[in-house]
Amino acid sequence: MGLLSEQDVQYLKDLFGKEMKDDVKILIFKSDDKSRCEYCDITVSVFSEVAEIDDRIKLEVYDIDDDEAIANKYDIKGRVPAIVFLTADGTDKGVRYFGIPSGHEFSTVIQNIISFSNGAKPDLSQNSINKISQIDVPTEILVFVTPTCPYCPRAVLLAHEIAKANDNIKAAMVEANEFPEWSMEHGVSAVPHIVVNDETAFIGAYPEDMFVDHVVQHVLG
Repeated sequence: MGLLSEQDVQYLKDLFGKEMKDDVKILIFKSDDKSRCEYCDITVSVFSEVAEIDDRIKLEVYDIDDDEAIANKYDIKGRVPAIVFLTADGTDKGVRYFGIPSGHEFSTVIQNIISFSNGAKPDLSQNSINKISQIDVPTEILVFVTPTCPYCPRAVLLAHEIAKANDNIKAAMVEANEFPEWSMEHGVSAVPHIVVNDETAFIGAYPEDMFVDHVVQHVLG
């Protein structure tokens, strides 16, 4: 029996049929060492089931140790499971997931599949895009989440949209419970917890304009 219900599969089949345009590439980095990655197998299984729904979803699975050069190319830093989204021509827009995007976060995966199949254009206001364009240094946004947090997907999507708007920016969802040391490093006690360039920028679900302003101000001062 699959992880996705027949109802879910039919819903996604209809949605992808209506909304997807081109291929989307999804790279998964895993480890077979269960002590290192408890959720790698289920992450691969979930994405495999999603990829079976529409043949425009191209899934590539890599071992973090055997495929070290590829992992380094996408700046995975040894943390697995890790997921990278690419457009049909292989363009990297900086969208990442660390940990299985389950619970409420699964919706962000579906939205990114559709977005990347349509060129990964940022779904932001022009005012936000103009502000983000000012960032001219390498920037990383981490959004620490938990699967049961109903406010976290919006924060994750906003971070991903910001990354799509500026090639200097990478943005990642981080499942806080799967990476306790990483979470502890940044003092994560409530989610969504947003870290910009290794410093906590703010905590909580902010509307687009405030989210963008906090990121830009944190980077540029």
